[in-house]
Amino acid sequence: MTEAATRFRRLYDALRSRICLLDYPPGTRLSEETLAQEFGTSRTPLRRVLARLEDEGLVVSRHGVGTLVTDVDVTEMAQVYALRLELSQLVGTLSPVAITAAHLDEIDSFAARAEALNQSPDPRDFARLNMDYHAFGLSLTDNAALRDTAERLYFLTARIWLKSIPHMDLAGECAIFRDEILQTRQALRAADPQAAALIRRSHISMSYHRLRSV
Repeated sequence: MTEAATRFRRLYDALRSRICLLDYPPGTRLSEETLAQEFGTSRTPLRRVLARLEDEGLVVSRHGVGTLVTDVDVTEMAQVYALRLELSQLVGTLSPVAITAAHLDEIDSFAARAEALNQSPDPRDFARLNMDYHAFGLSLTDNAALRDTAERLYFLTARIWLKSIPHMDLAGECAIFRDEILQTRQALRAADPQAAALIRRSHISMSYHRLRSV
């Protein structure tokens, strides 16, 4: 990547994470001047980042107001979740990668993080682990179009869980997430990415139905 592309990606990843971790709650106005000063950049690349975030539905630009973080609701996202379910299982069938020792080391690391989270539940730590684990799951396919689409849809819905967790059983959710990772580790140890993808699909489905009941 060029230096400009690296800077763009760093800024984009930072703002997207802040939105999805609710550091910027819905309705927050993102000041170009403040962000440009914080990241030591001009407004031109910043505006490109904000334009991409708007294209992805995470912010909206309003004339005379500025750039605002959008809101998200599980009911409104029903069709997005339905598509996420179908894409999640395709990770195991469309250009799946060969499972390597590096993959097994990485899933072991996720299992350790999930166990620590289970011992000391924290909503922000859960959300960050979920984001990292999602990226790992997408690394199991070489299909770039699938990865890009699944990533976009994931971040469109990522905030729902953090918004809903005050009304949910956090400890129970952490235990369920740990179990998913342990099940996936078994599938990857068996060199079966299709099974891993089906486990992911099952847990997304169950998570969605729990969110709908909140």
